[in-house]
Amino acid sequence: MTDTRPHRDTGPPGIDDEERPTLLAFLNYLREAVIAKAQGLADQQARTPGVPSGTSLLGLVKHLTAAEHHWFVRSFEGADTAPLDLGMELTDEDAAEDLITAYREAVARSNAIVEACDDLSRPCARAAGTAAEVRSLRWVLVHMIEETARHAGHADILREQADGAVGR
Repeated sequence: MTDTRPHRDTGPPGIDDEERPTLLAFLNYLREAVIAKAQGLADQQARTPGVPSGTSLLGLVKHLTAAEHHWFVRSFEGADTAPLDLGMELTDEDAAEDLITAYREAVARSNAIVEACDDLSRPCARAAGTAAEVRSLRWVLVHMIEETARHAGHADILREQADGAVGR
């Protein structure tokens, strides 16, 4: 059964504090918006592409999980892990609950990495991205806000197409 009731948008965080908590509050708000859009649907609805490119709600969650790993774990922290596929293609094994759990775990690890860093100007341990430039943690946070916000907007549209639900 799907939840077609409008969801109340809680609005952006009211925090206006130091830089790190403000950036994390906005990023966490957007992360939760994506999760809220992916929850409450039948698995098939959440994995059905809503546009010709093949983008689905669960595909967005899978992509954002890989992006969290790529930027915070591999690039900033420098962990010696294999790169994850940043694509949105789903396999038969990709269940909604598992993908959302993996995303929440990636977010928790990313947040721990950010909280452990005492200087947002600290450069990433390794270059990443097409420019192969070393970025700062500040840049990574702002980039992930942009990336997650863009996909949260996609998720809004995909969810409305799936079952008519609107709002956060």
